Amino acid sequence: MSALFNTLLAVHFLRPWWLLGLLLLPVLMWVLRRRSGPQNVWQEIVDPHLLPHLLDRSTEIQTSGIWAKRLGLLGAVLAIVAMAGPSFGKSEQLLWQARQPLVIAVDLSRAAYANDVQPSRLAQMRAKLAMLLRERNGGQVGLVAFADDAFTVAPLTDDANNVALFLDALSPDVMPADGQRADRAIAWSQKLLQQAGFPQGDIVLLTDHADARAIAEAKRAHAAGYQVSVLGVGTAHGGVFEGVSGLVRTQFDAGSLQALAASGGGRYAALTATDADVRALGVLDPRQAGSVSKQTEQTTVWRDDGYWLLPLVLLCWLPLFRRGRGALLALSMLCVLPIFPVDAQTVSAPQGGLWQRSDQAAYAQMQEAIRRYDKKDYVQASQLLQQEKSADGLYNLGNALAQQGRYDEALAAYDQALKQQPTMADALYNRKVVAAAKKQQQHKQQQNKQQGQQSKDQQGQQQQGQQQGQNQAQNKNQNQGQKQQQQNQPQESSSANAQDEQKQRQADAAQREQMRQALNKTQQKAESARAAAKQNTPAVRDETPAQRERRLANQAWLQRVPDDPGALLRARFQLEARRRQEGVP
Repeated sequence: MSALFNTLLAVHFLRPWWLLGLLLLPVLMWVLRRRSGPQNVWQEIVDPHLLPHLLDRSTEIQTSGIWAKRLGLLGAVLAIVAMAGPSFGKSEQLLWQARQPLVIAVDLSRAAYANDVQPSRLAQMRAKLAMLLRERNGGQVGLVAFADDAFTVAPLTDDANNVALFLDALSPDVMPADGQRADRAIAWSQKLLQQAGFPQGDIVLLTDHADARAIAEAKRAHAAGYQVSVLGVGTAHGGVFEGVSGLVRTQFDAGSLQALAASGGGRYAALTATDADVRALGVLDPRQAGSVSKQTEQTTVWRDDGYWLLPLVLLCWLPLFRRGRGALLALSMLCVLPIFPVDAQTVSAPQGGLWQRSDQAAYAQMQEAIRRYDKKDYVQASQLLQQEKSADGLYNLGNALAQQGRYDEALAAYDQALKQQPTMADALYNRKVVAAAKKQQQHKQQQNKQQGQQSKDQQGQQQQGQQQGQNQAQNKNQNQGQKQQQQNQPQESSSANAQDEQKQRQADAAQREQMRQALNKTQQKAESARAAAKQNTPAVRDETPAQRERRLANQAWLQRVPDDPGALLRARFQLEARRRQEGVP
C-alpha cells in the first residue's frame, strides 16, 4: 500500500484542469437516477419475498443494466483522468526551436577597396561574414551582393557552410556595374524572404553610407514585417580607392546608417575586430519566428502516460453496446493489442505503423534524411530519399547525391523537382552549381588521362634506355670473357710474342679500369637522381593502379593554375543584369 501511495504522489498531471470534470459526475448520477424511476411498479405493492415468484425473468435484464451504468461511470472517471495527462516520469526529447531567417547584403562597390580599414574594407567584410556564418546559432541564411544593382550570391539555406563557399569570390570585379544602391539591396533581400515563404525576417546591410532612397526602402520593408539592421564599414576620415577615372576618396556616414536602421526597425553597429558588433545586432542568436529548424540539444519533458488508461475505459464501456455482438468482440480484441507510443523522429519506413498515416511516415522519413545529411552521412540520406516523389524530397535527394560526387544523378533529381515546381529558386541555383562542377570534373579527368599517357610514355622510354644499357654491358662482359679466355690459352711463342702479350694485358687492364671508373660515376649519378626523386615524389614501386591514378590526379591538381574564384559569379551576374535590362522575368 505504501508503494502504491508513493506512486500516486509521484503522478504529475500535464492538463490538470480536466480533473474538474470529476465534480460533474455526481450531478450526472443524480440526474440519471431521477429519470430512471422505479424499475417495476409491483415492487411498491408486493412483498419482496414474493417478487421472485411473481415477476418475469426479463427483469434480470433491468438489474444487469444497473451494472452496465456503473461500469460506464467508472469508464468516464478513467477517461477524465486520462485526458488530464497523468505522467509517471520524464523522457529526453530533441529541442525544436523557431529561428528567424537572415539575409546579408554586402556592398561590393569599388569603395570596398578603400584602405581606411586595414588591410581593406573588402578583407574585413569577408572575415566578418565568415565569423557570422560560423557562430550563428541556427536559422536560414542568404547572401546578397550589391553595387549599382543587387544580385543573389546564395539563396536562403540551413547550411551556412554552403554560403561560406562564396566568400573568396566576393569582389567588386564580379559586379556588372559600379554604384552603391542600398535601396535595391533591401528590396531584393525582402523579395528573397517572401519567395521563401517567410512573413518576417532579418536583413543586415554592410556598407558605409545610406541615401534617402535606402532609408525609404528600409521603412517599407519594416512595414511589411522585416527588420533592417546595418553594420557600418569604414572610419570617420574615410579612405582612398582607385575608381574608374582615378583615385577617389570615400566617406563614412554613421548618421545616415543610424537613420536607415531606425527606419527599418533594426539596430546599428560599427565594424569591430571582435564579434561585439554582430552580437549587438542580435543576429548570432536569432529570435523565434515562423521557420522551424532542429537543434542538437536535448531536453527532458514529462511523458503523457494517459493512453495506458484507454484499454480500461474501453472495457468499462463495452457493456453499453447491447447490439452487435461482433462489434463487441472486435473491440475486446482491440483492447488486448499492445499499445505503445510512437516517436515520429525514429520512424524510417514510409509504411510507419499502426498509429501513423502514410503521409506522417513519409514526413518522418524526410526528417530522418535531413538529420543524416546534417551529420554528413550523405549515402544514408540519399537512400532514405530514393522513394521521394515531392519537389522538396527530390531537391534534397539532389543535394545528397551532389555531395557524393554523383553529379549526373543529382542533375536528374533537380530536373524532376523543377518539373513539379519550375520556379524553385534553390533547385535552379544548385543545378547550375552542380553542372559547373561536373564540367570541371570532366576537364580534370581529361587532364589526368593526358598526364597519365605522358607518364606511360616516359616510363617506356626509361625502360628502353635501361634495356639498351643492359645490352651494352652484356656485350662488354662477353668481349672481356673472350679476351680472358684468349689470355688463358696456352701459347707456344717466342719471347717477342710474350712481351707483346704482356703489353696487351696491361692495355686491357688499363681499359677495364677506365670503364670501371666510368660505370661507377654513372651509377653514382643514377643513385643521386633516385634519392632526389624519392624525396620529391612518393614511392611508386608497390602502388596499385587506383593509387597510381590518385597520385597522378594529385600531381595534376598541384600543378594546375588556380582558376578565378569569381568567374562563375561574374558570369551569372552579367547574365542576370542583361535579362533585367531586356525585361525578361
